[in-house]
Amino acid sequence: MNCTEAYKEHIMYTFNSFCKTVIRYAAINAWRERNRRRQKEISFEYLTEEKFYPLNTPDKHFAAHYEEYPVTVCGQTIILTNGELAAALLSLPEREKEIIYLYFFENYTQQEMGKMYSRARSTMSRHLHSALQMLQEEMEGF
Repeated sequence: MNCTEAYKEHIMYTFNSFCKTVIRYAAINAWRERNRRRQKEISFEYLTEEKFYPLNTPDKHFAAHYEEYPVTVCGQTIILTNGELAAALLSLPEREKEIIYLYFFENYTQQEMGKMYSRARSTMSRHLHSALQMLQEEMEGF
């Protein structure tokens, strides 16, 4: 089917007018939505002392002071706020402490830890899993 130049021009003008109509009605809808929102909004000038509503409230959960439990692993001191976790972590063997520290505090991947210890990634995964199990058992003991 061959299209003549006049037909192509007609298609182009039809498409342009369609696009202009869509844009015009989108602008009208946005204007109406903005007016609807404006009618529901209240200016801060209208809030008086007798109708004072606080704009925010302090979170008392974070205001409480936590006890700090320093734990030294791999020559680095980390501060924990859970005493049971700190005690359980200190009771683990040195290698398990190092594995947990490297994975959770230094963000090493299992593959990177495997290269450090000259082990495969799957072996480090098992070591990490067993260290976490030991930590869980220690936590249950407390």
